Amino acid sequence: MAAPRQAAAVMLGAVLRGTRPGPGWAAALGGGLPGSPLVQAARAYARPVRRSRGFFTSFLNCGVQNWMQDSSCGLTTAKYKGRMTSQDLLEKHVWMVDDVVKKILSLEMAGQREKVKIKMEQLAEKVRRAPNDNGSSEVQVAYLTAKIRSYQEHLQKHPKDARNRRMMLMAIDQRKKILKYLRRTRYDVFENTCKQLDIEYTFPPPYCRKVTKLWLVKKAFCLQVFKEVQKLKAPERLKKRREWQEQARAAWAAREQAQQREGTPV
Repeated sequence: MAAPRQAAAVMLGAVLRGTRPGPGWAAALGGGLPGSPLVQAARAYARPVRRSRGFFTSFLNCGVQNWMQDSSCGLTTAKYKGRMTSQDLLEKHVWMVDDVVKKILSLEMAGQREKVKIKMEQLAEKVRRAPNDNGSSEVQVAYLTAKIRSYQEHLQKHPKDARNRRMMLMAIDQRKKILKYLRRTRYDVFENTCKQLDIEYTFPPPYCRKVTKLWLVKKAFCLQVFKEVQKLKAPERLKKRREWQEQARAAWAAREQAQQREGTPV
């Protein structure tokens, strides 16, 4: 105890005189290492408070016991048997929280990722087969629908966001494949999924091709060439038609003559 008191006296005297302590004060601290506990005590450093685990355990146990003894909570001891969760404690004491804290913890202040997760779960609950169903085709369609709608809301505010537009189109294609599979295998589930999720299913065209200016020019040129060729082939086609008509008339006349020779009515 003598060394810390001596160091404190040296430091106090230097402060009162308005000067810095000399090199002798480090020797008075037994070596003068800056990180030694004697130097920390001389500088009046605060000691770190280390609480044992038993302190927090006893604190939580006392809180749970008081909560269990409170009759206004509406929950029985036999139901929970002393095993309380943070959600139960929050529901009991939510009326004690300030309005500002409630607003901070509300869904309005949540991030976009948390909002999308909540929307995904809300839509999945409508078409879920069982409480633990997370991978069926209906649930996948619900998850993709929530993502697509969040992308649409984002693109309304930021129409030049090409990355989100691409992600939205990829999600739409994936949902279209799953709906096509459901329509082919389980039509009743397909109808219920579209009705619950408010999805309007449109049949894909038999042939889909991206329309470009070059493709339109090529198509117009090909149509024009086809019409010109048809005009050039029209006389030859008319000649062949007339020859075929003459052959047909000759065959009919020969058949008529053969029937008259045999004496059978035409």
